[in-house]
Amino acid sequence: MKVLFTSDLHLKAERPDITRAFLQFLNDTATHADALYLLGDIFEAWIGDDVPMPEFEPLFEALKNLSDQGCKLYFQQGNRDFLIGKHFLERIGATQLEEKHRVSLPIGDALLMHGDQLCTDDKDYQEFRRLVRNSDWQKAFLSKPINERLSIAQQLRATSQQRTTEKSNDIMDVNPLAVASVLQEADIELLIHGHTHRPAIHYNQIKPDQGIRVVLGDWDTQLWYLECDENGFTLVDEPI
Repeated sequence: MKVLFTSDLHLKAERPDITRAFLQFLNDTATHADALYLLGDIFEAWIGDDVPMPEFEPLFEALKNLSDQGCKLYFQQGNRDFLIGKHFLERIGATQLEEKHRVSLPIGDALLMHGDQLCTDDKDYQEFRRLVRNSDWQKAFLSKPINERLSIAQQLRATSQQRTTEKSNDIMDVNPLAVASVLQEADIELLIHGHTHRPAIHYNQIKPDQGIRVVLGDWDTQLWYLECDENGFTLVDEPI
């Protein structure tokens, strides 16, 4: 059994090279997998399932074909695509996961997260996250015309970019105590997440010789994915 994990592609019209790389990944690599987990920020921005995105139509078809061929697709919302809804997931044949999801893998159980909720030192972001994850806020936002939604999203992104330049790298990384807490609460020793754009495998996340954290990388000049089978797991990167 082979299971793949990826996140943080940040697909957008301005980067067709990443879209092409993802299409190739789906057709060449994922087609041999039993399951593919998309752990958030697959798209740079998502303002509603009703918004036409013609530049990604081949990608949507490839995801649906992969699902139809028997590869199970799972999606976990990120901080850029938290408005992806039921309609889109049905279209590509994917199942939505909760923001903390336990999964049984060939090597044992793992906890899956996008990872942004672990960045607890970034108080401004956590406040913003609570706002936009509120169902009333989302309902009000999705009820607006597409042009207005797009304008709001651009304003929010500009504000986020400005605040990011004012923060230290440590503040925007995960908090070690938050990592240890979620692992202990779940009674699990393996955490897989993205979001931070700092791909690595970290050990001793609970205490010495206990707790592993795998961080997926963002797709930019390299593509990143985690491959897991009966023999273990490998964090893979390839040039785009």
